[in-house]
Amino acid sequence: MRRGGAEIVAIDARPVSVAMNAPFAIAGGSSSVLETVFVRLRLADGTAGHGEASPFPAFNGETAAKSERQVRSAGRRWLGRDAAAWRTRLEELEEALPRHAGAARAALGTALLDAWTRRAGLPLRTLFGGATDRVVSDVTVTLGGADEAYAAARRIRALGVRVIKIKVGFTAREDAARVAAVAKAHPRAALTLDANQGYGPSHSLALVALLRARGIRPVLFEQPAEADDLKGLIAFHRRCGVPVAADESLRGRADALKLARTGAAQVLNLKLMKMGVLEAWDCGLIARASGLGVMVGGMVETPLAMGAAAHLAAGLGGVKFVDLDTPLWLAKNPTRGVGFGRGGVYDLSGVKAGVGVIPT
Repeated sequence: MRRGGAEIVAIDARPVSVAMNAPFAIAGGSSSVLETVFVRLRLADGTAGHGEASPFPAFNGETAAKSERQVRSAGRRWLGRDAAAWRTRLEELEEALPRHAGAARAALGTALLDAWTRRAGLPLRTLFGGATDRVVSDVTVTLGGADEAYAAARRIRALGVRVIKIKVGFTAREDAARVAAVAKAHPRAALTLDANQGYGPSHSLALVALLRARGIRPVLFEQPAEADDLKGLIAFHRRCGVPVAADESLRGRADALKLARTGAAQVLNLKLMKMGVLEAWDCGLIARASGLGVMVGGMVETPLAMGAAAHLAAGLGGVKFVDLDTPLWLAKNPTRGVGFGRGGVYDLSGVKAGVGVIPT
């Protein structure tokens, strides 16, 4: 532990644009440039922590410009306050920023915890529970034609990755052909599907039926119905048996409790950008206490935000699904430190303090 105060003395935010080597397309839209905001928080003893706000407008309408304004406004309230009382600070942040400001919450929360754990000489994963120091991510096949899906799966196979997440949102027959192309290119891969609310339950069931006719069984289906259609999620799982992951349906602790109580999902997808660090962490604990599986994912983010999410997954332990692959879409890495490695591995064993990633 460094000598000197742990008071927060400065918070800075700067917007950054990062070109992408290919568009990242989901049912709600696509992005070809990453607009992100890097946040730097400094303590009285000189320790600095870093965070990132990377909203994905196609997912929930948040923008980087709005996140930057929210970071600056909420950050001013922390000046002069003790970073060691980090849970109190994070609770203050939730009061200051509404739930639809998840990216700003994530940036400030990560910067705070990065600074505090750097000062304490602890890797961030230890704060989250320290269960392991290594997690393994899938890689996504975004929306596109069957030939594109086949080519993407061949590239994923070459990376040594064994779990593939496939975005769906066309007709059931078109998507079945795309999924079959992925299975052909990487026959040993476990396949998960993600509709991002682009399907209703009947459409999702039709897709699963077409895939089963081809001998393909997905291991998980994210959001096979609209966010508030819990009855649809329940009916989907009961009729086909494929586990449901709640993404858009999970907006905070209240949703986590409702999903657990109703049995509408078997897995909760935690995203720092969706709800901030503290609420995502608490939702993970709710899932574990309720016997639900945990997935840790993200929007389109740099290795800074993805690294923080990897620490959450490693700290919680027992995370069944990890989806932290979007740094692969960046034409240039604007950070240095740990990141996505061979086989989709995030190896955090070398991180001795904080997140282990800083902007360049």
